[in-house]
Formats: sequence, structure tokens, C-alpha cells
Amino acid sequence: MNASKDFLSDYDLHLLAEGTHYRAWEKLGAHPVGQGTHFAVWAPNASRVAVVGDFNKWDPTANVLQNTGDTGHWQGFVPGIGQGALYKFDITSQYQGYRMQKADPYSFFFEIRPATASIVWDLAGYQWQDSEWLASRAERHRIDAPIAIYEVHLGSWMRDEEGGFLTYRDMAGRLAEYVSHLGFTHVELLPINEHPFDGSWGYQTIGYFAPTSRFGTPQDFMYLIDTLHRHGIGVILDWVPAHFPRDAHGLGYFDGTHLYEHADPRQGEHQDWGTFIFNFGRREVANFLLSNALFWLEVYHIDGLRVDAVASMLYLDYSRKEGEWIPNRYGGRENLEAITFIKRFNELVYAEHPDIITMAEESTAWPMVSRPTYVGGLGFGFKWNMGWMHDTLLYMGKDPIHRPHHHHNLTFSLLYAFQENFVLPISHDEVVHGKGSMIARMPGDEWRKFANLRLLYGYMYTHPGKKLLFMGNEIAQWPEWNHDAGIAWSHLQYPLHQGMQRWVRDLNTFLRGEPALHELDFDQAGFAWIDCTDHNQSIVSFLRRGRDSRDILVCIANFTPVPRHNYRLGVPEPGYWEERINSDATLYGGSGQGNLGGVEATPVAMHGQYQSINITLPPLAVVVFRLKGGLG
Repeated sequence: MNASKDFLSDYDLHLLAEGTHYRAWEKLGAHPVGQGTHFAVWAPNASRVAVVGDFNKWDPTANVLQNTGDTGHWQGFVPGIGQGALYKFDITSQYQGYRMQKADPYSFFFEIRPATASIVWDLAGYQWQDSEWLASRAERHRIDAPIAIYEVHLGSWMRDEEGGFLTYRDMAGRLAEYVSHLGFTHVELLPINEHPFDGSWGYQTIGYFAPTSRFGTPQDFMYLIDTLHRHGIGVILDWVPAHFPRDAHGLGYFDGTHLYEHADPRQGEHQDWGTFIFNFGRREVANFLLSNALFWLEVYHIDGLRVDAVASMLYLDYSRKEGEWIPNRYGGRENLEAITFIKRFNELVYAEHPDIITMAEESTAWPMVSRPTYVGGLGFGFKWNMGWMHDTLLYMGKDPIHRPHHHHNLTFSLLYAFQENFVLPISHDEVVHGKGSMIARMPGDEWRKFANLRLLYGYMYTHPGKKLLFMGNEIAQWPEWNHDAGIAWSHLQYPLHQGMQRWVRDLNTFLRGEPALHELDFDQAGFAWIDCTDHNQSIVSFLRRGRDSRDILVCIANFTPVPRHNYRLGVPEPGYWEERINSDATLYGGSGQGNLGGVEATPVAMHGQYQSINITLPPLAVVVFRLKGGLG
């Protein structure tokens, strides 16, 4: 056990103890070195740590690690083993005679569940071919760039003929070609970190440094990312630093003490999910997570991290009753250690990789989530707009006869739309747990359901903010999302589903081609109401502007099934206004009502404008006009 004795140097140990070893995965865990493998693990309250595995018949006396001293790390070299060896750490605690075999927190690869052993694996050797993508990434990630995200659960996007999983390599070409065809700029993967329970969708992570073995090896996952990049598609990873599961082989009670989690259940347990909460104030724990964030960006070329459940991190009383939580040192409900960690996370990843993006799933009114830390913000690049999602879906679920009484749900989001860099999400959370699929949630008969859903997507794409749509929503699949089955691809044999898919594709094309729809997403100058008060007819109309004065769109949405003929709409300029996109077009499954390519403005004052157009507004539809030739 003495070979490679100095794999963990004194400087490594110093940085680990200080919480600033941001590439800890290069030293901790299992690393093939020469004719064997070096193992290292943090277990400061252990009296004895051994490596057990298939190579020593799981004998805890065969390969005992050495304690490095005050930092609580253990290391050792096992000769004669390499890639593919199964192993765990056999940990005996200093307390209460506790002994447990734990998976390696830094393991790069795991056995396929329900087996739980770590696997020695070398991440080297993959030949990346995405240099062109990486060179263009900064430009693609500007806040004024068009961003439309396709959210994907890899286990249920598509299945094989027998209903089993596709591998990372099987998925790579199919997913890349499909997403490219539909015009999305990014995919966002639900957590792919190793997790024991399929039903957690990856949100209860065991292997923070391991892509799940359900679909193949780490190099196979690299191939998937590489393929997407070579098709011009960015990859955002759903990242879960808020909590981790209680599984016996995981991080919980790791060395016989609450090492990674808080000891007090009022701080250390998530009541909603039955999971443990990381102790963000402990240097080594924060270092583990910060190192993990950089790991995915550097080793796997991930383009962004979407941080899950940020609200649960920010508030000490999250989902807790009075007396079930401990106030901070000032008596408040804010989790000061978590706030410090979040700011540090954003500062670190943006400093190391300024061309990536981070985004927060944050469901409260916490201020400046997507503002820099140097002005008091949390430092995220973007924030999911959960308020827009909730209000808009509540409105769209109403029968049109009742919508006039809920008009505020449609317009309220514009009161705060520019306070953050928002992403408008219609995510997996909206099509599970009995909520029904998006098409099933729409009111009316079949035709009205499809018209309503096209209208919703049209309103979403013309509303300020970047876009996110969960898989299956683009084809209006009828079943609620089921993680144990693929998307209902068979729906595409029917015209209405084909039309919905075409509509989403054309919206993505329109988004990329019109600067007015993305350049000023986060600037009040990019939006102005024409009329937000026509609640009796459930109609809203507004302008979207780009930086160039010639880039201006007139957007109008009719949220009733009644076509409005001779509807006069104020416009800012005289000239011929082309009808650029219309969700009621027959190729999408609509009734085909519209304006025969466009209309000429006349000098009739309306809606505070000196010019106006007299238009046909189709039922349950979004129509967008652009001045022919642009403004002078």
C-alpha cells in the first residue's frame, strides 16, 4: 500500500482543508496509476478505512488505507488493478462502533442499479471534435442571443423496440438531428448523475461525478455531448446541490457522523423529499460541490448548469412550520451559508469559464437572482420565471368564457419581466403528478385544445425572455409524462400533432431570425404594450423591438374562439405591415383565417398611435406583423 505514497501532496491536503481545491476530482476517488490504482477519501471521523472490491473478495483487512493526518483524508495504492474493478470504501467510525461500506463520493462510474459499487475508470482517451462549437459558445450565450431550450429526460425521450433504454451513443445522432431540425439552440438534461431510483428522475443523486451507467460509459456520455455540439446544440445539465438521498451507500452519515449533512434535522433534512441537506457552511462540503460544478464543465464540456430547487437552499424555513427550523445568527430565515455558497459557485464557474451559463430554478421573489454578486446579486446568468409559468397556465386552463375575469394573470408578468434575466419554462414539472399533459390541460374540444396550445406557445415566444419546452410538448402528446416510457411518437401520424410540431419548429426559426424577439429580452426598451386592457374580448397586443430601430414587431393574441373581423390596431409607423406568423394557419391545424399576407396602415389614430391597421384576428391565435422593409 506504499506505492504512489505522495499522490495526495501536502499542498493538496492544505487546499482540501481550506476548501479551495477546485479540481479535487483529480486527487480524490480512484485513479489508475502505473500498475495499480490510487484511492483517496475524506473520512475525518473514521478510525479505519479500507478499500474492498472484487479484486480482494471484499475483504476489509486486505487493503487498508493510511490516514494522512489532521485533514481527515485517507489514501493508498492497490497494485494490480485498473479500469473496471468494482470497489467501495469500508469505513469504521470512531463513534459507536459504526461500520459501513460506502460508494466513492468521487467515483467516475457506477454499477448499473440496483447494484451500488463504484467502478475504477479512466476518463482519458476520448477525442473531442467540438472545437468549433467551443469557439462560438460565448457569442451563442450572450444575453441578447436567441435561446430556446429543449428539456430532455434521457430515459424516456425515446425507447428501443422492446421498450428498453437507448444508450448514450444510440441517442446521440437521433437527439442531435431532431433538436437541430426543430430549431432549438440547447438541450437541458434532467440530472444524469448516478442515482439509485428511476422514479427520482435523477434528482436524488448518489454519484455526483458519474454519469449514470443506465445508458453507457463515461466516454459514451462524452460522445453524446460531442455529437450535440457538432450539430450546433448546447448542453445544459440539471445540477442538484440542494439535497441528496439517504441510501446507505451514499453520502449520508458517511464516517459515522453527519459529515456532508447537518446533524440537526431542523437544518439537515428535507421533509418534502425525504433527503438530506448539504452543510454548505463546511469548507470541505462546499469544496466538494464547487469542484463538481467545474468537473462537468471541464471534463464533459457541459455548456451550462441549471441549479435545482434554489429556493429550498435560500430559506431556512422552506416548507417548515414554526418551531421546525433554526433562525440564522441574526434571527432571520435566510440561509446565510447557502447564500455564500451560491455566490461563490457563480463567481467561480464564470471566472473559470466565462462563456458558460448558469440558471436558477427559484420560485420566490428573492431579489437580484440573476444579477452580479458585486452589486449584491446571487450571480446567476438566468432565472426561471416561475411566476409567468404559473399565471399563464392558470389562465390558459380557464374556459374562454371565464378568461375576461382573469386577464391580470396574462398581463401581470410584464410588471416584473425586466427585473431578472428570465427563462420562460414549460418544464417537466407541469406534466406530471396528475396535472395532465399540456394538450390535455387546454379547455374545449379537440380543435380548441390544439388552438389553445398553439396560442400558448405563440404567446410564450413573443413574450420577453428565453424559452424552455419539455420534450413531448412539441408534439402535443396526450399522455402525461411517464419516466418509464418514451414520448408518444406515434401521435405524429396525425395531422394536428404534425401541425403542432411544425408550429414549434417555425417559432424557433422565427425567434432566431427576428432580433426584436431576443436582443432586448431583458430591457424595458424591447417591449411596449399596444393594448393590455381589452379584457372583455381577451385580447392583448404589444410591440417587440430590437436594437436597430428598423427591427419592430407588432404581436396580437386572441384568447377566445371568436374570430375578430375589422379589429383596428394601433401601429407606430405608416406602410405595409406583413403578416409574418399566424398560429391559425392551416399547415398548423388552424382554420386558415388571416390577413392575406398583410395590411396597409392608415392615418387613423388608435391605441395612442397615429397610424392603425384593420385586421382579421383569428380565433384562439397569435398573429405577428412586421413593417415591410423595416423602418427608415
